[in-house]
Amino acid sequence: MSVTLESGLSLSYTDQGRASDPVVLLLPGPTDSWRSYQPVLDLLPPDLRAVAVSQRGHGDSDKPETGYRVEDLASDVVPLLDALSVERAVLAGHSGSCPVVRRVALDHPKRVAGLILEASPTTLCGHAGFQEFVDSVVSDLPDPISPEFARSFVIDTSSDMVAPELLDQIVAELLKVPTRVWHAMFTDLLHYDDTAELSQITAPTLLLWGSNDAVVSREMQDELAGRIPDATLVVFPGVGHTPRWDDPSRFSNEVVAFTKALLRS
Repeated sequence: MSVTLESGLSLSYTDQGRASDPVVLLLPGPTDSWRSYQPVLDLLPPDLRAVAVSQRGHGDSDKPETGYRVEDLASDVVPLLDALSVERAVLAGHSGSCPVVRRVALDHPKRVAGLILEASPTTLCGHAGFQEFVDSVVSDLPDPISPEFARSFVIDTSSDMVAPELLDQIVAELLKVPTRVWHAMFTDLLHYDDTAELSQITAPTLLLWGSNDAVVSREMQDELAGRIPDATLVVFPGVGHTPRWDDPSRFSNEVVAFTKALLRS
């Protein structure tokens, strides 16, 4: 489905569950569409409303020429909740979308019941490895990118546990993201730093991280758990950068328990 925000921007999304049920809004990380949550959506119970959205520039959502800073992506979330008649929701982000949901929690605390941060960085500002990735890979990407690069990128940033059919779907969705969106998003992440504000987050926060994550470190998780006042860290043993792909059953159980506890208490 698609929904048009008050700004005129159209976003592609899926929505399952009843309007009266507790709501979790799932925001995939950079280059992923809402379909990257399909393994989790298939396991969620009928009494939980789950909305997964392709952020601007991704999947079948609109792809404006500009507007891919963390603040820009965050500015779409409350209008999306309004368009779907959702007063409060648990916001779930993955990797580079975690700063986006944190921004929403900081700027609109009354609309955020809780945060689920999957494989979240603290900040990538000053991160040597990420700087090297942007300089050596992102800056030289052709437009359009090749299917071969797309597949290798997904494999390199996830794990070899991803089912072949899911991998094919993720690669197909990644190929819909224009190179200019890659450049804008990843360059902005090099400069975005909200660590000084994390102590102001009032929403209960669940940190989900895989012990084999080669992208974001355990030290980052410990720092987030220390800075966010009401944060709990759950480690998935033997899992990589995308726990929802490697262990969708456990991931969905964590999402259900956390969301229902907050929105039905």
